[in-house]
Amino acid sequence: MRAQQLVEHVGPDGLRLVDIDEPAGNGLVVVDLDAAGVSYPDLLRSKGEYQERNEVPYVPGAEAAGIVRSTPAGTGLQPGQRVAVLTPTGAWQETVAVHPHEVFALPEGVSTVTAAGILANYLTSHFALTRRARAVAGEVVLVHGAGGGIGTAALGLCRAMGLHSIAVVSGPDKAAAAHAAGADVVVGVDGWLDSVREHTHGRGVDIVLDPVGGDRFTDSVRSLAPEGRLVVLGFVGGDIPVVKVNRLLLRNAAVLGAGLAELFAHDPRYPQRQWQELSGLLSAGQLVVPPPTVVDLADAGQALAALESRSAVGKIVLKLR
Repeated sequence: MRAQQLVEHVGPDGLRLVDIDEPAGNGLVVVDLDAAGVSYPDLLRSKGEYQERNEVPYVPGAEAAGIVRSTPAGTGLQPGQRVAVLTPTGAWQETVAVHPHEVFALPEGVSTVTAAGILANYLTSHFALTRRARAVAGEVVLVHGAGGGIGTAALGLCRAMGLHSIAVVSGPDKAAAAHAAGADVVVGVDGWLDSVREHTHGRGVDIVLDPVGGDRFTDSVRSLAPEGRLVVLGFVGGDIPVVKVNRLLLRNAAVLGAGLAELFAHDPRYPQRQWQELSGLLSAGQLVVPPPTVVDLADAGQALAALESRSAVGKIVLKLR
């Protein structure tokens, strides 16, 4: 089968399109994949900069979607069923074999190509909003990096959960993506703090979702309303910021981390509980997922390069078949 392998930790240039053996079932669910998601951790891993370093060569990717080929008895799954998958063994290949709890049945109306880009970003955003920030309907949520994959996912969830969202974007293409994803207000990255204060009449926001970090972090703390919560999702901006905790005292504020992979490590069934809620929102039409940008598996390096240059708009998925 075709697969992308990272053969050297040099970023996108370290990828090679190769032919490898299909995985053995051995009591696992075998899924023939239509598409696989591309996410920022994939870029970090390709450069050897993620918290955990993969030994090369390896197949990148952690999320995908396709059709069940075979399944052990008692899983509740059926051959021919459309599913999304999370896999620690690499998704940028045509077929995977995964544990049943890593397989998520798709509701009607959600294509496998769209579903390939749902799990990582929507499960992360859901975890950040519900379990970490304890969001309550009517609260105001500021979303940084709102034109990217995780940003558009967060905006869609805000709309579905009755939260008022303010999107921070870096250009017109990303502003359009944020509007399409459900943002109530979109502001440019230049002067964003003043814009947020204006839109909230000086009160500030209840929740900040920040996948960017870097030099805007301190202003994110300043943007919080009393008892506001800032949820750290990543560091696309490069630098890992440091918070002066006296600022937290001034507003009774909190800074929280939302590392979904770390949660999965000790609660591997949690994503299935999340999916019950998310698939219900999808079926009811309350959660609308924007169509992803689709590129061929052979062009995976270009997809990673778009994330590296921060030119990507929305979610990117790799077409496998």
